[in-house]
Amino acid sequence: MRQLHIHARKGLGQHFLVDSTSLEASITAAELSSHDVVIEVGPGLGVLTEQLAQTAGQVIAIELDERISSLLQKSLSRLPNVTILNANILDMDISNLLQQTVPGPSSDYKVVANLPYYIAAPILRHFLEAKIKPQRMVVMVQKEVAESIVAASGKMSLLGIGVQIYGKPSIIKYVPAESFHPPPKVGSAIIRIDVYKQPAVDVDIAGFFRVVRAGFSAPRKQLRNSLAQGLSISPDNAAELLNKAGISPQRRAATLTLKEWAELYNCVTNTISIEN
Repeated sequence: MRQLHIHARKGLGQHFLVDSTSLEASITAAELSSHDVVIEVGPGLGVLTEQLAQTAGQVIAIELDERISSLLQKSLSRLPNVTILNANILDMDISNLLQQTVPGPSSDYKVVANLPYYIAAPILRHFLEAKIKPQRMVVMVQKEVAESIVAASGKMSLLGIGVQIYGKPSIIKYVPAESFHPPPKVGSAIIRIDVYKQPAVDVDIAGFFRVVRAGFSAPRKQLRNSLAQGLSISPDNAAELLNKAGISPQRRAATLTLKEWAELYNCVTNTISIEN
């Protein structure tokens, strides 16, 4: 980094991975072939980018920091299958990105990245909610975020539901702070998300998450109270909806499964309007 005259920017959540075993774990988990298109967000010093380029057919690296993107455009120019773009991934339409950078009609792609921790959740949602979703995501995130994403009912979170409705997540490897420069103040983990061809439950996604957000509006409260608060209805009406869905009004949001949320959503939409 010193030789390249680059200093990590705290405001962009920059912590550059320098541990080769973690890089190898990400590559292995992605199961890449020469036919794969890979989108990498936050390539940093380009170490993972180079590894991806050795296996994947094409690598599209999106870097917000103009200093780093300029450097990578020069240092990786020898790799014909690597494209470096200086942009904010959250401002990009994935369909347009693929049309502009990938030759041919195929829209299949994978995401492999060490995500900036402060916007990891929005980036995950951006890809999973895109019209054209990735086949698989292998990403480094904060340890607590990873555990929230893979949690089962009992420890479910809004983020966990937001990921699990679209794919099956698993933790590949825990990564200690000393694997980065500079070391972050939190632990990290590599997660893999195998994305479903269709969502896990057959619901209107926007309406479904309106109900889920309502249930998590006061996660420590019983559902009869949190759902009432989130949907602006009385606790008695909320309890009635929960009973219709076969869910005890005394339960808490973290204990519900995806199927139970879907059943609750159906009961809510058949009874009241949940438009914003």
